[in-house]
Amino acid sequence: MDEKKHLGQKELNERVKHARLCTGCGACVNLCPYQRAYEDKVLAIFPCDLDVGRCYAFCPRTPVDLEALRGLLFDPQDLTPEVGAVKGFYVTRSRNTKERSRAQHGGTVTALMSLALKEGIIDTAVMADRGGTFLPEAVTENDSRKVAMHGKSSFVVSPNVAEFNRLAKGSSEKIGAVATPCQALAYAKMRMKPIPERDNNIDKLKLVVGLFCGWALSWERLMDLLAAKTELAAITGLDIPPSRYQAMHIYTTNGTIEVPIDEVNRCIRGACHYCFDMTAEFSDISVGSARLSEGWEEARGWNQVIVRTDLGLELVELARKKRRLEFREVPEGNLQRLKAASLNKKGMALKNLKLRTHSQDDLIYLNKEDPAFKNLIKGG
Repeated sequence: MDEKKHLGQKELNERVKHARLCTGCGACVNLCPYQRAYEDKVLAIFPCDLDVGRCYAFCPRTPVDLEALRGLLFDPQDLTPEVGAVKGFYVTRSRNTKERSRAQHGGTVTALMSLALKEGIIDTAVMADRGGTFLPEAVTENDSRKVAMHGKSSFVVSPNVAEFNRLAKGSSEKIGAVATPCQALAYAKMRMKPIPERDNNIDKLKLVVGLFCGWALSWERLMDLLAAKTELAAITGLDIPPSRYQAMHIYTTNGTIEVPIDEVNRCIRGACHYCFDMTAEFSDISVGSARLSEGWEEARGWNQVIVRTDLGLELVELARKKRRLEFREVPEGNLQRLKAASLNKKGMALKNLKLRTHSQDDLIYLNKEDPAFKNLIKGG
């Protein structure tokens, strides 16, 4: 993890973009005129000769001291090696049936972001909109009543951090962001203020609601897959049931099409194979689909929620008090199963990084001495 003095666009291109490790998070966009996001790609449209650049410093795939980030953001007693900080673990859904119908699953993210806006915890929300061609785009909302318009997913990463970078230059003072794991890590790196004289107004970021994420899909490959199965105009939604189903569901005006997961796996963005984080560990609150004994049809209407910070706990309890969220008992063993799944993702990321570098010691952007990885590295 030894670094050269020069760490700017040139090194970002060499070590991340040309190495196909770019997650598409948008952290390097809207910092200067030289980087742009376009159709699921991040492009360097002009060369930059800065010795030290925010583009490199903020990227979630450049070397990072995760232990220092955890120390900055979380209470030490809440930390676990499998899923990061756990201050509380819940199964929830929005009490608003319209919010739930417009959401990917239980509507918890919609309810929390809408409440944060209404209560003045944030003044602007950065979210993703699926878009008509399943190419998501970052959107901002100031109206709590309109948050529900952006609840569906295409399983393609939207460059949301780029939108934060743009907003942070303007009049918004309290920004909340919905983030994938790589985006949450980018925000955490910004909060370390690695280039103090150019801190990117990161203190304006007041809330991060993270999304559980096993992987994201390449937009071009997803479009080819969908076009081979049905008319694109007929598609009303997409979903990925639990792994035992081994399928993607394409919802259309003519019914549901099941696509074998092997076909979907060929669409996974290459950089996702090197990601260690399944539960957006560097968020205030992390939200994913629930697992319930009643089966998927019931579970898809609920969310599993990890609260990680005092702010996250305050917001969730406010949602309980204001009757914005409905809570149900967490099934026995759910947290343990989530930890096991998360640990498996960490193990696969480490394996793939070692295969990539042909070295037990070079993990590209991770530190082999990190407490969360030490035992996994020793075990294989």
